[in-house]
Amino acid sequence: MATHQYGYRSEHRSERRGEYSYDDIGDIGDIGHPGGAPRPRRGLGRLPAGLRAPIEGRAWRELGYVLLSFPLSIVFFVWTVTMVSLGAGLLVTFIGVPVLAAALAGARGFGALERVRARGLLGLEVGTPEPLRPRGGGPFAWMGAMLKSGVSWRHLLYGVLHFPWATFAFSVAVAFWTTGWTLFTYPLWQWVFPMYAGQAGLQLYGDDQHSVYLNNPFEIGLTSLVGLLFVLATPWVVRALTTVDRLMVAGLLGPSRLASRVVELESDRGVVVDTAAADLRRIERDLHDGAQARLVNLAMDLGLAKEKLTEDPAEAARMVGEAHGEVKTALQELRDLARGIHPAVLTDRGLDAALSSVASRCTVPVTVEVDSSVLTERPAPAIEGIAYFTVSELLQNVSKHSRATRATVDVWRTRDRLMLQVHDNGVGGASADGGSGLAGLAERLDAVDGILLVDSPPAGPTRVTAELPWRRA
Repeated sequence: MATHQYGYRSEHRSERRGEYSYDDIGDIGDIGHPGGAPRPRRGLGRLPAGLRAPIEGRAWRELGYVLLSFPLSIVFFVWTVTMVSLGAGLLVTFIGVPVLAAALAGARGFGALERVRARGLLGLEVGTPEPLRPRGGGPFAWMGAMLKSGVSWRHLLYGVLHFPWATFAFSVAVAFWTTGWTLFTYPLWQWVFPMYAGQAGLQLYGDDQHSVYLNNPFEIGLTSLVGLLFVLATPWVVRALTTVDRLMVAGLLGPSRLASRVVELESDRGVVVDTAAADLRRIERDLHDGAQARLVNLAMDLGLAKEKLTEDPAEAARMVGEAHGEVKTALQELRDLARGIHPAVLTDRGLDAALSSVASRCTVPVTVEVDSSVLTERPAPAIEGIAYFTVSELLQNVSKHSRATRATVDVWRTRDRLMLQVHDNGVGGASADGGSGLAGLAERLDAVDGILLVDSPPAGPTRVTAELPWRRA
């Protein structure tokens, strides 16, 4: 473990290395509550999950999803089998091609309905798959694109596979639900048997000579207890059934992994292009307003000094001295600009030395800890540069906005991920939402499959964790 101090030693140490969990950063869902304290439960929330499950809205929505799946799957299955069989039989003629295309188009329509139903009843967000892209206009181009679309065939496969599963899930859900509520409410309707059915109660087993009925208070109470167990178990059984539905909808009706990756890469490319353009504008502005302006003034001063050289050597010497000072300032500005593009210390000595250099320039005392595993092997150069500029920008935020008296920078490696954490004892309130600098930093990290997590309650402290791939894919 390499440790560097600037100012005085911070009391904070990140003890966790190796296995990394988002829980290390506090309860992200409770940001704004210091310490990640859970919100107080109210109403049904005071009951254990097993007792409140049968009366929660989620249980009834999932049951409604299973019950509705059965009739819809029949329609979907009949459409699929009928149209595919008809189209396959007519392939000897040209008519089979549009019939198959119509079958696939109908399957995509049913798939859209299933995604809406899963979103409304299961809370499952499934992205819309990539649309058809016919090469040219006209019905033939559309039919060709439909028949070549893997998305369409996955929707068709869903229609075939979902019918037997929906039938099984419907049967199990109805059996558990009716059995549970029937037995649980048995004390309320047991009187029907002696009054109208001519028997003492619900028959447990037996024949005309020897029968056992559930009719005494103990048996009635035990029957109701068994029903209660079924009632409590039914939401979890239905939830297990809908888990399979979730997998089928997400796997067959959503965008493919390749298409999702293409969209993600297109978005990342836009972020990278915008970032590069912003960096170029910053460099041009710094050159124009800084070193370039000083070099122009230097040229003018040297020209005046040349004219004064024979007339007033003392004045010329003074002007040359001022020009010498301008040269030093221009060189320092050029060094700072070069460091902002890519610092030489990062290339020559690695991340540990580069972060130590950044920390030494921070107005707040900073302690840098770099795990020894990071020193044995260097990450990819692009990742190393992003890590450097991430810490640099976070420490600038600490200097400008945190009002902190100390800060720490921890760097470690978890399998194939490079982890960075900047902690300060300032006033807090930082957020990666909106158009803040942290939001831009999060976009830059996302462009290389990185993650930025901010834990900064209003009273502080602030802890920002960045996760980057060790090697860029």
